[in-house]
Amino acid sequence: MTKRMRTALIGGALLGVVCVIGAYIRSGSSASPGFVFSLWYNRVIIGLIVGAPWPVTTRVKALLRGGVLGLLVSFAFYSSIGFEDPVSFTAGIIYGVILEWWLSRTKDTKIV
Repeated sequence: MTKRMRTALIGGALLGVVCVIGAYIRSGSSASPGFVFSLWYNRVIIGLIVGAPWPVTTRVKALLRGGVLGLLVSFAFYSSIGFEDPVSFTAGIIYGVILEWWLSRTKDTKIV
């Protein structure tokens, strides 16, 4: 497992915790454990996909890629819950960009 992958998985898990806290607050503390776990797991999957070894590219294209990957992975969760949580769907897109930004901040990531 590469450093990029480890960093992205940890970042996805941490962003998942932030997302779960937000969802729990928004639901008035009534979110089911299954929903909460699914939401957290979705963020870990975003980390897995964003952390994959991608070709060398510019930072702007990498950020765009993070947003698109966040959108695709979040859409799976969003559609599975009957399109009832647009905030979490939008957060998934933003989290993809955040993860890619974090991963592309140093020269170690091979992004020019």
